[in-house]
Amino acid sequence: MPQLIEVEFKGNRRDFFLWPFDETPTLKTPVIVDVERGEDFGRVCATGDTAKVRKSGTTHGKAAPSKSPAARRAANAVEITRAAELRTDEESVRRQSIAMVRALHLDMKISDVEWQFDRKQLTVYFTAEKRVDFRTLVRQIETTFSTRVHMWHIGVRDEARRLDGIGRCGRQFCSASWLPDLRPVKSSVAKDQRLSTLNPAQISGTCGRLMCCLRYEHEFYVQQRKKFPKEGKIVTTASGEEKIVSNDIFRETVTLRNPAGDFRVVPLVQFRQELADAAAGPIESDLETSATDDDDEEEGGSAGRRQQPERGGRNQSTPKSAGPQKQRPPRGEKTPRAERPERPERPERAERPERPERPARPPRGERPARDAAPPRREPLPMAPTVVPPVDNTDDEAADELTLESTTENPSGWPERLVHRRTGPRPRCPSFPKRRLT
Repeated sequence: MPQLIEVEFKGNRRDFFLWPFDETPTLKTPVIVDVERGEDFGRVCATGDTAKVRKSGTTHGKAAPSKSPAARRAANAVEITRAAELRTDEESVRRQSIAMVRALHLDMKISDVEWQFDRKQLTVYFTAEKRVDFRTLVRQIETTFSTRVHMWHIGVRDEARRLDGIGRCGRQFCSASWLPDLRPVKSSVAKDQRLSTLNPAQISGTCGRLMCCLRYEHEFYVQQRKKFPKEGKIVTTASGEEKIVSNDIFRETVTLRNPAGDFRVVPLVQFRQELADAAAGPIESDLETSATDDDDEEEGGSAGRRQQPERGGRNQSTPKSAGPQKQRPPRGEKTPRAERPERPERPERAERPERPERPARPPRGERPARDAAPPRREPLPMAPTVVPPVDNTDDEAADELTLESTTENPSGWPERLVHRRTGPRPRCPSFPKRRLT
């Protein structure tokens, strides 16, 4: 029965295939598998139940087709040698592709290239901030290497995963070693861990984004913060009013500061107990006082009653509560308030004169019927005005007729006729000459 296996290709690219043989392949076994346009070379990285779980829980597994392609066979020594030669030739292809990009002045970066095992397809991985028109580049690469070219735009995190490297911790990149998916890391994750105040370079990876490991302990920080009080809050404890300075979620301690400026570190359990005692202290004292008073009344009888409790419901023999109590200063004698003078009586209003009745309005007569308006005549089209020629030869000073046009007029007629008076008005050739007064 065919079993599911996961095969890893160059650059940590993985996919799922069906192994048709009875014997289960071991990990890192080189195999030849079917792809869209031929054959490809890879190594087994998961089999059996592990491969099924990864297919249902990873991004590339969910995106895989429901019917996985088949793995043809295990690779022999000749095929392994040929795959190694392809890996060596890919570096030369990448350098030539970079030279073509520079010659075409394209704003893109060639990260990696990958030959298919049968050399029927060449995949070029690149990064770019904007959309790039690489059609000319594809034609040049196809002409140079005589194969089909597939351009694949990837992000900076995917680029770090393909190229691999060593992180700030001194170990291999998590994305290239074991992390199945590259989920985004938000700035709120660093803020919850109190890391947002650091230099961004200290919490960023090689790719320039926030490190993936910030998400590993984020849930622990969120759950622990819920157990502690808010920093900066003023609370009442056994020592009085104190301000919460900081919380240590690892040691589970709270740092407090009193008004005098003295600090003390209290375990979280003790801090909660002090808050509970401070909140329930006055109520318990009142209950104890009332119970003592009832016993005194029963035992009083012929021996006489004991001294009554002071104001506030507490007896002298009753112990005071743990918290500090403020004593109210004695009140002085109140001065008698001066009597308010009597309010003078309001004079009575004079009666208003009766309003005369309004004369009745005469009935409104009927309006005369309005004659129907004649139909509106449409304006006749106006012919363009022809400016007759002006004879300015016999006058010592003549007017200036200037034709100004702000835009091109296809009809040829001027848009605006400006008449600047510079001397006597010229005479029209169709009228006799006369002097203007």
